[in-house]
Amino acid sequence: MRAGPIVLALLAVPTVLLAQTSISPAEAAQHVGETATVCGTVASATYAAHSKGRPTFLNLDRPYPDQVFTVLIWGSDSQSFPVAPVDAYAQKRICVTGRITLFKGVAEIVVRGPGAIRVVSQQGGSGEAAGALGVPGQAA
Repeated sequence: MRAGPIVLALLAVPTVLLAQTSISPAEAAQHVGETATVCGTVASATYAAHSKGRPTFLNLDRPYPDQVFTVLIWGSDSQSFPVAPVDAYAQKRICVTGRITLFKGVAEIVVRGPGAIRVVSQQGGSGEAAGALGVPGQAA
C-alpha cells in the first residue's frame, strides 16, 4: 500500500475546509496569513486606470475610505475577467477566496482571476452596502 498519496490528501483537507468556511469582511483582519473565503457586499468599486499597476479595488461592506476589507485585482490580471470587475461585481454580494494580507491596516485578498470570486446575489442585502462607485483617488 502506498501511503504517500493518502498522507498528501489528508494534509490538503484542512486547507480545503478553511477555504470553504466563510468569514465576514470585518473578521478578515484576524485571519491574516490564512487562506480563507470572505463574503460581503461590494460597497465601492474603483478601477484606478492612471495608477501604477492599474489596480481595481472592490471594498466589501464599507466603501472607501472607511473600508474594512479590499479585493485587489491588478490590471495585468483583470484581463482574464470576461467583464470588467468594476462592472461585474459592483453592489453585488460576493465571496472571494485567497490568502489574506494586510495593507495599510486593511485586510485584503489579491485575486489573479475570476475563479476566486463567486457572486452570491445580484444586490447587496444591507443598507450600509450602498456606496459610491468609482471613488477617485483610492490608489495607494
